Amino acid sequence: MATEVVMPQMGESIAEGTITRWLVNVGETVERDQPLFEISTDKVDAEIPSPEAGVLLEIRHSEGDTVPVDEVVAILGEEGEEVDGAADEDEKEAADEDEVPDEAEAKSADEPEEDKKEKEKKEPESKEDADEDAALEERIRTHSSPVVRKMAEEAGVDISELTGTGIHGRVTKADLERYLAEKPAEEEEKPPAVTQMPREEAAEAEKPAASSPSALAKAQAGRRSAGDFQVAPYTASENVEIEPMSKIRQITAAHMVYSKATSAHVTTAFHIDMSRVARMRARAKDGFYSSQGTKLTYMPFIFRAVANALKTNPKLNASIDGTDIVFKKDVNLGMAVALDWGLLVPVIKNADQLSLVGLAKKANDLAERARAKKLSPDEVQGGTFTITNPGVFGSLWGTPIINQPQVAILGIGVIEKRPIVETDAEGNDVISIKTMSYFSITYDHRLVDGADADEFMNDVKHTLTSDSWSELDPYV
Repeated sequence: MATEVVMPQMGESIAEGTITRWLVNVGETVERDQPLFEISTDKVDAEIPSPEAGVLLEIRHSEGDTVPVDEVVAILGEEGEEVDGAADEDEKEAADEDEVPDEAEAKSADEPEEDKKEKEKKEPESKEDADEDAALEERIRTHSSPVVRKMAEEAGVDISELTGTGIHGRVTKADLERYLAEKPAEEEEKPPAVTQMPREEAAEAEKPAASSPSALAKAQAGRRSAGDFQVAPYTASENVEIEPMSKIRQITAAHMVYSKATSAHVTTAFHIDMSRVARMRARAKDGFYSSQGTKLTYMPFIFRAVANALKTNPKLNASIDGTDIVFKKDVNLGMAVALDWGLLVPVIKNADQLSLVGLAKKANDLAERARAKKLSPDEVQGGTFTITNPGVFGSLWGTPIINQPQVAILGIGVIEKRPIVETDAEGNDVISIKTMSYFSITYDHRLVDGADADEFMNDVKHTLTSDSWSELDPYV
C-alpha cells in the first residue's frame, strides 16, 4: 500500500520548509528511517528520514520548492505499484463547493413558507457569522511563514495586498518573489527630496526625543537604508559566475545586517593565560575519552568560566525591549558551529547547571548533530549569550557580530604557546613560554558599558587562570 511522505512540522512557529536536496531518486529502494531528503527552514537545516521502507514511486515537489507543513512531497510503495491518479484536492474542493449551492437551492424550493420566514428572522445573526468567517479567513490568508513575513518587511511589501496561492490563500515565498520580480520600476521607492529649513529649526529637530519605545522605534526607522545608496555588484564587462544563496546563507546575511543596524557594537580584547587549563586538559584528556567516549577540548573550560561570569554580571545575560531591559534568569550558551554550507548556533540550555563533564558531552553532541543535520529547531533557539571560536582556523582574534536579541558575544582566538614577559619574586623581568589566547567580546553599548564588559571578562579570566578543575582528577 502506498505511503504519503509529508513536509514535517519542524517547530511550533514554522509553517513551511524548502526542499534543498533529494537524497533518493524515483525507483530507488529506501529503508525505514533512511534519510530521504533535506529541508531548510528559517530555523535549521535537517535531513528527513523515510517513514517506511519501500520504493520511491513519485516526487511531487522538486529541489528548491517551498512546501507548507503537512503537504505531500512524495509517495512510497512497493515496486511496480501504481500511484493513485486521484483528482487534485483543490479541484475536489472546488467541485464540492459547486455542489453546495445546487443542494441549497433545491432545499430552499421545498421549504415551507413558515421555515422561510423563520430563516429571514435569523438573517442578521447569519450575517455576523459570515463576517466572522471572513475575518478568520483574512487572518489565515495574511499569516504567512516567518520567512515570507521577514522578506516582505525588508522589501516594504504589505502581504495583505498580495494574492496568495497557498493553503487558504496564504502568501507563499514563491508568490512574494513573483510579485517583486513583476513590480513596475516606477513603484520602487525613490529617495526622499532634500528640503532646507532654518538653522534654528534644524538644531531643534536634531535634539534627541524623549525616551520612549515609540521615540526609539522612530529613531531606528530613520536610519539610512541600503536602498538610499547602491553600488553595482559587478559590471557587464566582468567575468563572473552567479549562483543563488542557500537558505541558511540568506538567513545569516539578513540577521547580521539586522544586528549591525540594531545594536551599538563595541569590541574589547583580553590576553588570557590558558596554561593551567592546558596542563589539566593534557593530563585528563585520554582518561576522559576512555571513560566518557568523547573528546575533552578547551571549550568546556571556557563554557564553565562564561556561565559563572554571567551569573555575577547579569547585564551581559539580557536583551533590550524598547526602553526596557529583559534580564534572563537562565544561562543558555549558544556555540557557533561552522559547517560546509553555512553557520549554525546550537544552544546549551541551562549551562550554569551542568558539570564540566556535562558541558563537554553536550557541546560535542550538539556539534556532531549540527554537522549531520540532526538538530531540531528548539536546539538552535533560546540562547542568551553566544561564544564563537574562530581560533580553530588560526585566527588571533576578531570582532564578532552580536547574535540578536542578545547583547554580547565572545570570540576565542587561537590557543597557542607565546613568549610572555613576567616579573619574578625578586622583581626581575623574565620571559616565560605560556599557553595564551586572545578573548574578544563584542557588546551592545546601548546597555553594556565598557566597565561592565571588562568586569565580566576579568571574571572569565580569573576562573580560567585560577580554578583547580578538580572535577577532572578521576580522569588523570
